[in-house]
Amino acid sequence: MCLGVPGRVVRVREDGIAEVDFGGGFIHEVDATTSPTPVKPGDYVIVHAGIIIARLDPEEGKRYLELHQQLMEEMMKLIEEEGAELEA
Repeated sequence: MCLGVPGRVVRVREDGIAEVDFGGGFIHEVDATTSPTPVKPGDYVIVHAGIIIARLDPEEGKRYLELHQQLMEEMMKLIEEEGAELEA
């Protein structure tokens, strides 16, 4: 199974590399040249293995990104709790 991660395009350079904000201040460079449709700053996208594989509807993209951020926050809480239990 493959995991596509939602993000929001911050900038697209002339060489086709996009800076994508995955939330929580994590911005990463990805290949935008493989996107089925051109992307621009503000677009919501799905990224897999460092390439943009889809552009999302703005409402759908915002919702996916919010859900992904919530999931990551919950996972971090669980990891911290497990770590505390292991130290005890």
